[in-house]
Amino acid sequence: MSNPDPSTDDAYSKWAGRTESAADVIAPAVIDRLWATLDRKDPPPGPGHPLPPLAHWLFFLAAAPQSQLGADGHERRGRFLPPIALPRRMWAGSRIEHHRAIKIGENAERRTTIRKVAPKAGRTGPLVFVTLHHEIMDSAGVAIEETQDIVYRGPVSASAPLLPPGPEEEPEFSREVTADAVMLFRYSALTFNGHKIHYDRDYATGKEGYAGLVVHGPLIAALLVDLLDRSLPGFRPSRIDVRAISPLFDRTPFHLHGLSSGPNQARLWACNPDGRLAMKVAVDAE
Repeated sequence: MSNPDPSTDDAYSKWAGRTESAADVIAPAVIDRLWATLDRKDPPPGPGHPLPPLAHWLFFLAAAPQSQLGADGHERRGRFLPPIALPRRMWAGSRIEHHRAIKIGENAERRTTIRKVAPKAGRTGPLVFVTLHHEIMDSAGVAIEETQDIVYRGPVSASAPLLPPGPEEEPEFSREVTADAVMLFRYSALTFNGHKIHYDRDYATGKEGYAGLVVHGPLIAALLVDLLDRSLPGFRPSRIDVRAISPLFDRTPFHLHGLSSGPNQARLWACNPDGRLAMKVAVDAE
């Protein structure tokens, strides 16, 4: 299949509205491994307990055969996601609504719909945004809805704009994290994510132009929500809005911060070692 021209909406119009479904068991062992990766010392929630926020990302995982993988380690484009020619793929953020709890140990299903494919002209070159809508269901119906953005872009540009600094306000709680290659490997294994930028240093730096191994955007979000749970253990998120702004890398410490911004609201953010903003998360409680 030939690659369509990324400068036109018409090239991708037929991809909007496509759907696919996947079934899974919300297995306790997966949550145990997440707890280990987050370095939690308390016992992980077991069968019958609510699935922790953002842990749905560890289930309903695509399992493409080795022969169907592209050079970047992802499934080759053109089966469900459109065959976008731009080489770099990144998760840009998600808006998640928790209508009610999915229970650990239950059977569940995820239905995914391609909502939109939108080419745009960025300051450093062409971009294509793919918006996905996920519905996660158990026997009682839809429990979690997520709108997720994936962005495709060209090679790293030397003229990339300077990132904004983190908020000037004083955080109420913080944590420093240095993500090493083992942490990134473990999260890649948890999510069956073959993207080489997270574990193949030669590929990440030589082919995609990054400064090191890239910390998964969803892992940063999980670490931020985990910080919230450690700091405000009675806070039960009902809505989580995540916006990824810039990548973080292994071997260098980054900082997680948060504060309560109202009786049922919290703001979280992650900064690189220079204090520049990498991710913002807004959370509403039940």
